[in-house]
Amino acid sequence: MINFVVIEDEIDHAVLLQRLINENLPSLKMVGEGSNIANGFSLIKKKNPDIVFLDIELPDGNAFDLLDKLMPVNFEIIFTTAHNEYMLKAIRYSALDYLLKPVEAGELVAAVKKASEKLDQSLNHRLTNLLYNLRKSDEFHRIALPVKDGFEFVDINEVIRCESADNCTVVFTKSGKKYISSKTTKDFEQLLPLTKFFRIHHSEIINTDFVKKYYKEGRGGYVELLDGTTLPVAYRRKDDFLAKFGYS
Repeated sequence: MINFVVIEDEIDHAVLLQRLINENLPSLKMVGEGSNIANGFSLIKKKNPDIVFLDIELPDGNAFDLLDKLMPVNFEIIFTTAHNEYMLKAIRYSALDYLLKPVEAGELVAAVKKASEKLDQSLNHRLTNLLYNLRKSDEFHRIALPVKDGFEFVDINEVIRCESADNCTVVFTKSGKKYISSKTTKDFEQLLPLTKFFRIHHSEIINTDFVKKYYKEGRGGYVELLDGTTLPVAYRRKDDFLAKFGYS
């Protein structure tokens, strides 16, 4: 049995979440419910849950204020929120999960499945990365990439390129290490900052800081990166790519 608590200040959302869990996840047992940082902190300390469903916006602060008080933690977190794209992107950067309100049954089951699989892994490094990124005012700096025993947090300035391969993405870094992620290149395109990264064709995203040379050969041409890799540029993306460097 997996014990969980809900920290949610909107009664309708709390009731809906509990109903969906009862109907779809019989292996979960609710051991408490809170509505703000103060009683949420006491509840978590007292009940020691396996999973916490945590609303991002609370009446006396936000979820990250509560996490600052709780660190280090020994449970998994599934955030719930109605909006705030900046925070959602920060959560994705740190390999954490969230549910958009109103919560849908399919998304709830998938989120709980992922959280359950991570119960034996340390959450604290992922939370530390999340809080670190949120304290930066403009752009995220570190992204969680999977390794055999968990996640490694890599500065995005170290990422050279992301390449699609058999329903996954291979991330190449400056150090020479490669990471295989279950995320698609489309996921990475949405996640990585457009100021630095560019999708040169359907299966390749590059960090433009690592571009050494552009060759006009062929319809779209191709780029040479600082690590010696050469990659084609799709014809329909060529103009946008060159525009990033002041050419059209």
